[in-house]
Amino acid sequence: MKRLALLPALMLLAPMLIGADEPMLVPDVSQRDVEIQYSFTGADLLLFGAIVYPDGRRPKKPADIMVVLKGPDQSITMREKQKVAGIWVNADSARFRSAPSFYAIASSRPIDKVVDERTAAIYEMGVDKLQLSPSSLNDSAELDRFQKGLIDLRERAGLYVEQQGTVEITDGVLYRARLPLSARVIVGDYTAETFLVQDGRVVAAAVRDITIRKSGFERFMAVAALQWPFLYGLAAILLAVGMGWAAGAIARRI
Repeated sequence: MKRLALLPALMLLAPMLIGADEPMLVPDVSQRDVEIQYSFTGADLLLFGAIVYPDGRRPKKPADIMVVLKGPDQSITMREKQKVAGIWVNADSARFRSAPSFYAIASSRPIDKVVDERTAAIYEMGVDKLQLSPSSLNDSAELDRFQKGLIDLRERAGLYVEQQGTVEITDGVLYRARLPLSARVIVGDYTAETFLVQDGRVVAAAVRDITIRKSGFERFMAVAALQWPFLYGLAAILLAVGMGWAAGAIARRI
């Protein structure tokens, strides 16, 4: 990776930051722009950087690192299916105002060994700590069931990921972690946030922005649908009619 060559440069910044009272993070990410094409099957993002300590002295007890990759929030309604007279119908439902479209976390040790429940909840460290902001009037037991269902669905789709104990820290200063980016991610602005944790307390945090966008023919189609909706819809109808006619003509000849 080209950005790995920046690690020596990050270390050269240390003398400039030594006057700080608290440790500082100098993070980066292997890709700031991710382009989605028809052949996109996902990607691995490398999040890396350096920890700069005051006066250049590392603590006797090694610190921990957590990195969180988060996608745009979405408003989503979860519906529960029930079978009535042999037919599946919608039953109970719950609506969440701000469910992350994508969430991945990696840590240097198991999360519960790094922070307590309260700190994990404040910083949303872990998929079970996500604050989804329910907007429906379901009771707490129902909301908990729907939230677990949403998390389970997105974990199976590769959209919610936990990789505990996978962050590598070298000499207590350099860190690196890889997080998988699912092929099902949506376009938009993502954030890669790094937390430095010492004795269960978050002592430093830093954020890098990542943009995921469509390119090539997919981008052209998306732009066309937004800027010329009437022509886009008309073209889609004509294409569907043409394909149907072609399929019928082929079937008659066979």
